[in-house]
Amino acid sequence: MELRIFTEPQQGATYDDLLAVALEAERLGFGAFFRSDHYLTMGGDGLPGPTDAWTTLAGLARDTSTIRLGTLMTSATFRHPGVLAIQVAQVDQMSGGRVELGLGAGWFTEEHTAYGIPFPDTKERFDRYAEQLELVTGLWATPMGETYSFDGAHYQLADSPALPKPTQEKPPVLIGGRGKRRTPALAARFADEFNLPFVDETETREQFDRVSRACEKIDRDPSTMTWSNALVLCVGEDETEIARRAATIGREVDELRANGLAGTPEEVVDKIGRFAELGTERVYLQVLDLADLDHLRLVADQVAPAVR
Repeated sequence: MELRIFTEPQQGATYDDLLAVALEAERLGFGAFFRSDHYLTMGGDGLPGPTDAWTTLAGLARDTSTIRLGTLMTSATFRHPGVLAIQVAQVDQMSGGRVELGLGAGWFTEEHTAYGIPFPDTKERFDRYAEQLELVTGLWATPMGETYSFDGAHYQLADSPALPKPTQEKPPVLIGGRGKRRTPALAARFADEFNLPFVDETETREQFDRVSRACEKIDRDPSTMTWSNALVLCVGEDETEIARRAATIGREVDELRANGLAGTPEEVVDKIGRFAELGTERVYLQVLDLADLDHLRLVADQVAPAVR
């Protein structure tokens, strides 16, 4: 089991805040540092304001050395796919080949309204999302010296040089979510990793099964997919510390124990083990208090060695 750190900077964080977490995560041996891609807080004042995901990752590409970097999830509504392919390839070059692209259809209406970003209905968003997945991966896969063209309902590219190329042959693509039809089909076709955010063991089993069946339907071996979950982190050495960390992020301990990774290190190790039995290979630990680096240290010291 690989443990990765996942942050939500729209709740209030500067680049320096994120850098401190990324550097500590790297020092402690976590597998990756990921961040959300949102422009509006989901509670609280969000001060000092949002940071852009790919601007952040470009900085981290130069300010870190070994840890992998990515998004859960870049919103397809925020960027033209041709521009996104360039951005991700460039950050991959800047990092020496450490970037991963989580890409989703977009869902948070209010942030689009707040910043003047078009927000089509669900069907059109998923139609655009499917084309984006095909375009971004198609641009990367085009051999050097050849061109790439695409004639879709929403995007058209003509004789693109398909440059620049990422350092990796192809940055891993992550797709996630609870959708029962289009999400599994798109994951089977395009994803290197399928991620389920904030669901329990029952829903994990059911959705992993849907994606596995979608893979088999197109003759893809489901074992070629990496399977992961994202869960809120709230670990403490005793009940007092657990309660303090829960209060800091505005959550109840019992709710976090039920819906996240909360409790003592022993409890969290046990719950990670139950997800592993369902096929989970990676867990993204959603860290909501970015100032609490001792939280990461506790997990690295008392949880990570027991689940590796």
